[in-house]
Amino acid sequence: MPGENEKRGLSAFDLKCIAVAAMLIDHVGANFFPAHLWMRYVGRLSFPIYCFLIAEGYIHTRDVKKYMGRLFVVALLSEVPFDLLWYGKAFYVWHQNVFFTLMLGLLCIYGFDHYRALWLRAVILTATGFFMHFVVRSDYGVAGVIMIFAFYVFRTKILGRFLSVSAVNILLFGGVQCAAVLAFVPIQLYSGRKGPSAKYFFYLVYPLHLLLLYLIGRYLSYVS
Repeated sequence: MPGENEKRGLSAFDLKCIAVAAMLIDHVGANFFPAHLWMRYVGRLSFPIYCFLIAEGYIHTRDVKKYMGRLFVVALLSEVPFDLLWYGKAFYVWHQNVFFTLMLGLLCIYGFDHYRALWLRAVILTATGFFMHFVVRSDYGVAGVIMIFAFYVFRTKILGRFLSVSAVNILLFGGVQCAAVLAFVPIQLYSGRKGPSAKYFFYLVYPLHLLLLYLIGRYLSYVS
């Protein structure tokens, strides 16, 4: 049937579900089952999928500034739960949550693309995005921003995308993060379809799961 092949594969919704599931397994493992390293390996699938979806989101969004604004709002909402869970305090200045990284990656893509004809402004804005990362000190570091950028720059070149993103995970991160290259399996199965719309769930699940894990941890320490 015409168009049948277009329906095969994973939708953006499916990829988000995989990323969320991997993230939950990773964070549960890190906080409650640190000896179960397989949970950390599964968790490495999450961030590359999120990076890929940021690049895809930029291509398909009707308003990149509103998109960036939503990421910024979620980053702000997530910061206190993030600091509570990982550092046991409501504010920790030296490490911020991953939504700041996603927002900065989107900013770099925007700067590169929007001012492409004006190369100097593109360089300045893109460099500003990387510099802001060192000020914000968000999760995954500047390498995370580079990964988002690579997904966009090599969006039509499968080999270039695989080699660049794999290099970031293996050479710049190393260790358990090498397992992140397995994220290319679901990414390559992406069909281009959006799937069901549940964007606010995927935004809110991040701060809510951080807060829930923190409260569970406090409860377990209280009853033990």
